[in-house]
Formats: sequence, C-alpha cells, structure tokens
Amino acid sequence: MPDFAYIARDLQGQRVTGTVSAGSPREAVASLSAQDLFPLRVELGRRFAARRAPRVRTQLVATTYSQLAALLRSGVPLLRSINVVRRQSTHAGLVQVLDDVYSHVEDGASLADALARHPRTFGEMATSILRAGGEGGFLEEALDRVAVFTEQQHDLKSRVVGALAYPIFLAVVGSTIVGILLVFFVPKFEELFHRLRERGELPAVTDGLLQFSHGLRSWGLVAIGLVAVLLLIARARLATAPAQRWRDMAKLRMPVAGKIYLNLAVARFCRVLGTLLRGGVPILRSLEISSSATGNRVLSAAIQDAAENISEGESLSRPLAECGHFPPAIVEMITVAEEANNLETVLTDIADSLERQTWRRLDLMVRLVEPIMLLVMASIVLVVVIALLLPVMKMSMAI
Repeated sequence: MPDFAYIARDLQGQRVTGTVSAGSPREAVASLSAQDLFPLRVELGRRFAARRAPRVRTQLVATTYSQLAALLRSGVPLLRSINVVRRQSTHAGLVQVLDDVYSHVEDGASLADALARHPRTFGEMATSILRAGGEGGFLEEALDRVAVFTEQQHDLKSRVVGALAYPIFLAVVGSTIVGILLVFFVPKFEELFHRLRERGELPAVTDGLLQFSHGLRSWGLVAIGLVAVLLLIARARLATAPAQRWRDMAKLRMPVAGKIYLNLAVARFCRVLGTLLRGGVPILRSLEISSSATGNRVLSAAIQDAAENISEGESLSRPLAECGHFPPAIVEMITVAEEANNLETVLTDIADSLERQTWRRLDLMVRLVEPIMLLVMASIVLVVVIALLLPVMKMSMAI
C-alpha cells in the first residue's frame, strides 16, 4: 500500500505530522481518525512536495508588510488580511508564498512561524521581530517597522549598485581592452625587439611586459580555472560556523568599508532593540531578537554575552564596551540612557544618527571609486604604451 504524508491535530490540539500506509486518501483519513487524530492535510508520498517559490523583489515584500499592517490596524482579522493581500497580488511567486502562509496560519500557526518557512522571501530578522510583535501584542507596529527596515535595505542596495555601476563598467571594459592588448597585440612586437634583447639593450619594463604577455597566453586559461576552483573551495569553507565568524570579523577590520559595515550593523541593532522595548517586550527577549538583526556573528555573540550579564543584574552598556566593537560614543549614550530610564528613545536616536553618518560616508566612498578606477586603468594603459614605445625610440635614435 502507498504511504500518505499527513498533518493532523491530536485531542489536546497539538500539531502532529507523519506518514500512514493506506489504499486511498479516504482510508488514510479513516486510519488517522481511528487514532484520535484530526487530519488537516493528507497527500500521497512520504513527505509533502517542497515547492521552491521564485524570488520576490524586496520592494514588493516591503509593500506586503505595509498592507498587512494597514489591514490589521483597520480591524480586519489576520486570516482575512492575508487572503486580501494574496488576492490583490499580481506576482505569481508571492501568491504561491502567501498561499502557503495562509494555509499554515489557518492550521493554527503564528504569522512569524508561517513566514519563517520561506527564508528566501522573508528574512530571519523580519520573522524575529514579527514573532516578538505577536507575543507582545503589537503586531501592526512590528509589521510597519519591518516594512521600513526592508525599504531602507532596498534603498541602500539600490544606491550602492547604482553608484558602482559605472566604475564596474569601467573595470570590465578596461580589463577587456588590456587583456586583448596583452594577448594579441603585444606579442607582435616580440620579434621586433628580439635584437635589442640579444644585445641586452631591451628596457626592463618592456621585457617584463613581453614575459607577462607570454605567460598570459600560455597559462591564462589554467589560471582562470584555478581561480574558479579556489573560489568554490572558499565558498564551501565559508559555510562552516568558524569560517563565517572569521569572515564577519574580517568585515569589521576592513580599512574603510569596515567602519561603514559596523555602523550599519549597530544601527540595525539599536533600532530593533528600541522598537521592541517600546512595544513592551522584556529586555532579555529583546536582546535575543535584536542580536540577529546585526547580521554579524561577532556582534551577535557580544550582545548575547550582554544579555547574560543583564540577567545577573549588570547594565547593558558595560559588556558592550568590554567587547571592543561598539563605538565608545554609542556606549556612553546607552549608559546615560540607562540612568535616565529612556533607553528605547535614545536607541532610536542613535540608529538615526548612525544611519545619517553612514550614508554620507558611503556616498563619499562611492564617489571616490570612479576617479580611482579611471586612474588605475589609465595607469595600466600608460605602462603598456611606454613599454612598447621605449624600444622603438631607442631603435630610432640608433638609426
């Protein structure tokens, strides 16, 4: 007899999953009923077919959060709100995701648990905030806040991609031109410069350019394949927890970008923590949720250590200062806020200030990339031209 996968509830209302052997779906339902189980879903197979939903644009996900918040604030029940958003959506991938969310919420799951089933669409930070909002009774505010976070991340990514588009174009076109010069154009001068090389009069820069061109023609494809293999190995290694922690630490220690990355991570932590505290979530639970909002395992570990110290009666600012990653000015503001008993307000102000500073610094850094890229490509082309012209000028003078 075939196996049927099922989702059911027992007499205590607990959710139960498993498989049952039966001749038909009706027999499977009857078998579950005989075991005092109430079937919710029965399908042929040992497990439910996993449907991989297409990626949904970040801006569309943010709009979904805002629509759900508006419907809930108007008094519309959660199930009906999900159904309204699902029917109004024109994106096939989002409709598929919302169908699954609706069915699980209908089965008794919370909104956060239903959304967590689709990590490609709804991030871990969003589901954590919504879970706290559901527990604390401020789900509408949590949805609004998650919508704002999502839009901010989308705006930041769009600004960075838009600003880097031209420098990346310059790098690709310049590298292509230089590669063509080295592989096809430079070798044609080798016979012309052969006599100068025999007499030891070939300039060092020209000799080095010819050798590099010869090596590129002989081993270029091998080098590209080796780099690809190394990238695959590095990607596999970075999937482990120690490697990810090392990567997050390296991000914080980068010369210029590290400061920007740190400020954005601290700003996300402060904003999430302030929102949760304003919603009445206990400090320990708020720290547990906000630690994942940083997106950095090193900072998350420091925040979790701070939560352990708070449970022992210490303040929040002391362990954050001892970890060495939080800026001293931020720690001092948190210390004053704890003494003044307005931590949630100060945390939001810190997040706003850090974000403004970071956007300005990021804009400046991106603007500098373009002229630097132009200088680099111009310098490479200049070296190639000089290396080819020096022997020609020397031969002309000899004549």
